Amino acid sequence: MTQDQEYENRKTALWERMGRYATKDVTVAFSGGADSSLVLKLACEAAKGTGRRVMAVTIQTRLHPAREIQEAAQIAAAMGAEHRTLEVNELAEAGILDNPVDRCYLCKRLLFAKLREFSGSEGICCILEGTNGDDLHTYRPGIRALREMNIVSPLAEAGFTKAQVRRLAAECGLAAADKPASPCMATRFPYGTRLSYEAMDQAAAGEKCLRDLGFYHVRLRVHGDVARLEVDVEAFPAVLDEREAITARMKELGYRYVTLDLEGFRSGSMDMD
Repeated sequence: MTQDQEYENRKTALWERMGRYATKDVTVAFSGGADSSLVLKLACEAAKGTGRRVMAVTIQTRLHPAREIQEAAQIAAAMGAEHRTLEVNELAEAGILDNPVDRCYLCKRLLFAKLREFSGSEGICCILEGTNGDDLHTYRPGIRALREMNIVSPLAEAGFTKAQVRRLAAECGLAAADKPASPCMATRFPYGTRLSYEAMDQAAAGEKCLRDLGFYHVRLRVHGDVARLEVDVEAFPAVLDEREAITARMKELGYRYVTLDLEGFRSGSMDMD
């Protein structure tokens, strides 16, 4: 089977699933990234034939890079979904202040408990979210919480890889198709590190500096007063060209040392032994 045939088969399977879910009202956990944007788009398209409600819920939390809530609301409305925002304080409520190894599980359990409670108040029992097939093959303890709470992951069910998600999102005309992933800011710190909003805001500001300079994949991993920068390997020459500006900004933010990780950008590098 060719890659295109595999993609078309998975796309057919995904549409069939979304058609079944659209026979009832649904809530979509909507972050505005490629995965959740695609799930929301497909849910709205499927609901056009059933007349059911689609509720897009964006969870506002300081553990994630700042997102434009107003933009999320506009995108959801353009797709035909209702939009709501839930504010959650994970550091105060999830038991993750010391960045435990099961942090993702604890966070997801809290967030989706809040989402399920809200959905229940709206009379909605089916909740969809954007885990894709690639996520099932990496360290994602939060997936266990999703399974325990019967949260539906249609992309993963259909076997969609991240590349296939981006391909279908582009076919659907979604601006988020090429949007880089923005995981929880706690992933920038080693497990066992005492977390604070101030330290996470500092790391987020450092990453913004790199993005403003034109770098696409960016992570700033924090080891005490050391900022370890991860960018795509092919971007290394550009980092060196901008070395003085990057170093000055990182030191302005409070980091004493600034290093470039020679392995380059890789998702989940803090999970590696």
